[in-house]
Amino acid sequence: MQLDLESRLTNDHHQSLKLWLRMLSCTTKIEAEIRSRLRAEFGITLPRFDLMAQLERHPEGLRMGELSKRMMVTGGNVTGITDQLEQENLVVRVPDPKDGRAFSVKLTAAGRKAFAQMAEVHESWVAELLQEISQEDKGQLIELLSQMKGHLYAREQKDKP
Repeated sequence: MQLDLESRLTNDHHQSLKLWLRMLSCTTKIEAEIRSRLRAEFGITLPRFDLMAQLERHPEGLRMGELSKRMMVTGGNVTGITDQLEQENLVVRVPDPKDGRAFSVKLTAAGRKAFAQMAEVHESWVAELLQEISQEDKGQLIELLSQMKGHLYAREQKDKP
């Protein structure tokens, strides 16, 4: 068995730590497989795919700061990814109608077509990677993780000044 984040755990560790490391370990394994497949099948990185996914959900375009916030990466990362995708004619920068000094980023027609193909295959990969988990168990996991997310957001709001 390959060593991962959980390998450092002992029976003395708190159950919450075990849960967090188990979730992180599963996420890391799935993400590594998806990264590898995106690179091999489409010659694209996961961050580029993620940026295109954000733009696909917002056909009106998103400003760079909004992309950065949604992707949880720095503005410099978003700029670099956008530059690459723009060179490949997959995205375009357009003046923001609400602020002439700012730009929004949109998928081009070629970008929408390329993303649609990738998204369909990506979804099938995720389904394949999780196929051994029953529908009932998936539903239960979704519900439990939704509760956890709600608790974390509530805590975050409580801690804000």
